[in-house]
Amino acid sequence: MRELLPNRQEWKESAWPIARGTVLGFIIGIIPGSAHIISSFLSYALEKKLSKHPEEFGNGAVAGVAGPESANNSASTGAFVPMLALGIPTGPITAVLIGALMVHGVNAGPQLVTEHPDVFWGFVASMYVGNLMLLLLNLPLVSVFVSVLRIPYAYLYPLIIMFCIVGVYEVSHSIVDVWIMLIMGLLGYALRKFSFDPAPLVLGLVIAPLFEQSLRQSLIMSNGNYLIFFSRPIALSLLVICAILLTLSAISFIMKKKDWRQTLAEAEAGEAQP
Repeated sequence: MRELLPNRQEWKESAWPIARGTVLGFIIGIIPGSAHIISSFLSYALEKKLSKHPEEFGNGAVAGVAGPESANNSASTGAFVPMLALGIPTGPITAVLIGALMVHGVNAGPQLVTEHPDVFWGFVASMYVGNLMLLLLNLPLVSVFVSVLRIPYAYLYPLIIMFCIVGVYEVSHSIVDVWIMLIMGLLGYALRKFSFDPAPLVLGLVIAPLFEQSLRQSLIMSNGNYLIFFSRPIALSLLVICAILLTLSAISFIMKKKDWRQTLAEAEAGEAQP
């Protein structure tokens, strides 16, 4: 049990990633969609961007584990905010919970705290109990989970592919979905080989249905006028922030290319000198 606890150096390296992941995950958890998936990828990308040693990510970096896991747990908790306060499900899990509440005659929404305080505080208490039970189960079984990594890849990969195919087929009983999964798997493998980050592709697949549905609803409301996306202060502010972030990323990419070319030119000039 003593070896399972992080040492002082690991606590030092994971303190800020845990704090950033918690805040980031909670904010993303409020937004409808598969928040736990999105928050984990964003937290990992953020920690890798802020790290002084990004080459350690993928090789056991503490920040690459602490940040995404904190964001994942925080997003799962944050998803309950719109569900309990507004009655809006942000994902499949909260939708099932709302359905269960409706079966028992409880309507999730602004009146939940006043009309059914026992249910509301029961949800809050269950989060603490669930985390405690998760800790009690994970600590004794961590050696079992780690043992899975000792399975040779020759046996592990076919099992993963088999479970993926069975799981995708069971969702809608469609062979087309299985082919889409296999094609996307090959595409992801190619992206890995060419050193591209597959995280944006995964995020696009997750939020694409919600994005398309919201886009159609907005265009129907505005009779096809795209200016509706700029008519509200919140929407306009988010679009401006996105434009600024894209501009900064483009500038950083261009400057990095210039630095690379300048370094290469200096190296060639140094070799040409007698």
